[in-house]
Amino acid sequence: MMDLKQSEWVKHAVTHPIEGFEDMRWKKSGSLKIAVVIVLLFFFAQVAHARLYGFQFGQPHDKTFSIVPYFVKSVVLFAAWTIGNWAVCTLLDGEGTARNICIYSAYSLIPYIVQTYVNVLLSRILVRDEAVFMQVIEIIGVGWSAVMLFSAIRSVHQYSAGKTCMAIVMTIAAMFVMLFLLVLFISLVQQIMVFVSTVWTEITYRFRVG
Repeated sequence: MMDLKQSEWVKHAVTHPIEGFEDMRWKKSGSLKIAVVIVLLFFFAQVAHARLYGFQFGQPHDKTFSIVPYFVKSVVLFAAWTIGNWAVCTLLDGEGTARNICIYSAYSLIPYIVQTYVNVLLSRILVRDEAVFMQVIEIIGVGWSAVMLFSAIRSVHQYSAGKTCMAIVMTIAAMFVMLFLLVLFISLVQQIMVFVSTVWTEITYRFRVG
């Protein structure tokens, strides 16, 4: 079995999307630090796609900028995937730990992240009639990441192909449930804050007029 550095395992996983994660599992390899860096690059890729994309290929940019939507679409979504997959696969007798799910899933994002940055750059260079090249790059990047993610979940949990598909579908359903509960929680916190603020304002007003 090969003996590679952590950075070389990343390259091995990307260039060998089918057996790369299986090799990583047997060697107990994978770096959580590299996974965190990849997720941060995923976040910045979302920002770059929304704010730096060529105007001839994208929508006009809003004058106001909020980092929250891009954080939700990247970091929060990735965290929901990791937690959801760990919870679901625990019930399905999966062998993967939350740490390995996080690492393998992060590695799977690399082709998607690369195609995002490449297309952002090309959108500033190419004209609209040459958009087909960007579409091809996007399809390759998304497809490559999808294959890697499927292979990652299959390898980390030691599932069959059918059980891997079921686990992915159940994970997506779990993500919807978690995000729905998160929205409800945030709404509840906002209502409590408004109530407390209103009560405080009323109390301070009565002290002033009293």
